[in-house]
Amino acid sequence: MPGLDIKNAGATYQRAIQKIFDDMLHKNVECYVDDLVVKSKKRENHFHDLRKVFECLRRYQLKMNLSKCAFGVTSRKFLGFIVRQRGIEIEQAKIDAILRMPEPQNIYELKSFARKARISPEVYF
Repeated sequence: MPGLDIKNAGATYQRAIQKIFDDMLHKNVECYVDDLVVKSKKRENHFHDLRKVFECLRRYQLKMNLSKCAFGVTSRKFLGFIVRQRGIEIEQAKIDAILRMPEPQNIYELKSFARKARISPEVYF
């Protein structure tokens, strides 16, 4: 009996999330895998935006992990970045770690540095 083939589960889930939040994505909702950010340009719009997200979640019977939720915050750590009203910033600890790395001396060390710093070498070569 063959086992379940779930190698496309992540891509399938991502497509489902994009369909569910289609009209809100990149406007007032950002989604990465199972992490979701509801953002609003004005504080008075935030409750309306949250309500729309909650309605979608309820319609598709999706649940949230309350311990991972933060409501009404002006900044928050998200995927290793700090999301603020003025934009997305890299955590200072990550910047410091990169600055402490030894300077690459050859192409192999440069590629290793790029991997550690999560920089794609194709962007620069």
